[in-house]
Amino acid sequence: MLTPRPTNPHRMFLTCYEDTLNYGWHHVDLFVHDEFGREVNWVHWGVAEDGPAPADRSVTSVEPDLVRTSDWTRGVSAAGVTYWTAEAAWRNDLADDAADDRDAAPADPTAPAPADGVAGR
Repeated sequence: MLTPRPTNPHRMFLTCYEDTLNYGWHHVDLFVHDEFGREVNWVHWGVAEDGPAPADRSVTSVEPDLVRTSDWTRGVSAAGVTYWTAEAAWRNDLADDAADDRDAAPADPTAPAPADGVAGR
């Protein structure tokens, strides 16, 4: 059974928009969803221009530890608003994942033995 309030952060992604409806609100959203696709949290910030390139520039200054981890994918909402989404992660989470991958990787049996003669290190 699903809990009524999602609390497990599973996926983080950026969304930026084209101000198709001329609201004058140029912004980038950072969404966090749980493993069922439900929104856990979000934050947004203003940008001077629409689209992926300005969004990337804004991330560098607004959230310097945030890394876009996929290409931007274009979409159009039911209301006709053009938007782009891209997966994102915190830089330290990427480093932790890389360390976990290194730790979990099996030793290469065909690799030359280290100088101390003990393979698999």
